[in-house]
Amino acid sequence: MSGVPSLDAQKAIEPRRSSWPSWKILGALLGAFFLWSALNDWSDRHAFMINSSESLPNWAFFVQKNVRPARGQYVFFIAPKTPLIRSHFGDDPKPFGKRVYGVAGDIVSREGKVVSVNGVEVASIKPFSKRGEPLTAGPVGRVPEGCYFMATESRDGFDSRYADIGWVCGSQIFGTGVPVL
Repeated sequence: MSGVPSLDAQKAIEPRRSSWPSWKILGALLGAFFLWSALNDWSDRHAFMINSSESLPNWAFFVQKNVRPARGQYVFFIAPKTPLIRSHFGDDPKPFGKRVYGVAGDIVSREGKVVSVNGVEVASIKPFSKRGEPLTAGPVGRVPEGCYFMATESRDGFDSRYADIGWVCGSQIFGTGVPVL
């Protein structure tokens, strides 16, 4: 007899091949599933928004959805579908981005063209839009619970200083934003 094992002995020594996919493929599939699930969960609570207007100084924002805004924060919201908004932004406008200048309980006042929140000047109003349409001044008085007075530093900002936007309330709010670019 030689030192070479018989054919039957060689088969017994060889590792048994499984009919299952390799563990690497199974691991990759499981990893991809968990990554997709995590990204899907993240996208339910976050968004990346591009600002196409001149009213904000930044053009890209990281947005966290379903967060109660605070004074000074950037907020993205769905504007009311008034005729003026439809004529400028279409039947299904993208979310507007503005900054919170007034919160529930604050007092918004207007003297002439100057709009103030708690006695501090925050904006001024114009009689006409860039296209020449008449603009109606927005609400004054105490900001209602669950609502906000939104504005921008831009003199051409279209925000709560005008009636077509008015108070921005909870159900309109898409999320709060942090400028990234």
